[in-house]
Amino acid sequence: MKQRRLTHISAPEGVEPSSGYTHVVTGPGRLAALAGQMPFDEKGTLVGEGDPAAQARQVFTNMRACLAATGATFDDVIKLTYYVTDVAFVPAVLAVRDEFIDTARPPASTVVQVVALFRPELLLEVDAFALVGDTDGADAR
Repeated sequence: MKQRRLTHISAPEGVEPSSGYTHVVTGPGRLAALAGQMPFDEKGTLVGEGDPAAQARQVFTNMRACLAATGATFDDVIKLTYYVTDVAFVPAVLAVRDEFIDTARPPASTVVQVVALFRPELLLEVDAFALVGDTDGADAR
């Protein structure tokens, strides 16, 4: 397993400690910004219509592929932003997230309820930032 190079600050002085996310994550490397991932498979087919857990699983599967394209993993993710059409979906989404991330050192996170997403059957979209280890400045692909 690769050695962690990220610093997680769960309870900065003067800020209430967090539960389920980290207030601040920092570290060295190249910044990778992942566009909002939606629950479409590699053929563009919606996965999990009406099912927030199934949609979340596809979103995180897509994110894993996007991270791999940069030479990163979920261990390198420093920030997640969740856009959900109903905050009632958050427990199901976070349960799936916990299958993909190290829950002892979670990334910084934000959850936002929105009126609508790209298509009406979408229940969530997630974007991310990761710090990718240096590869001598060359493109990871």
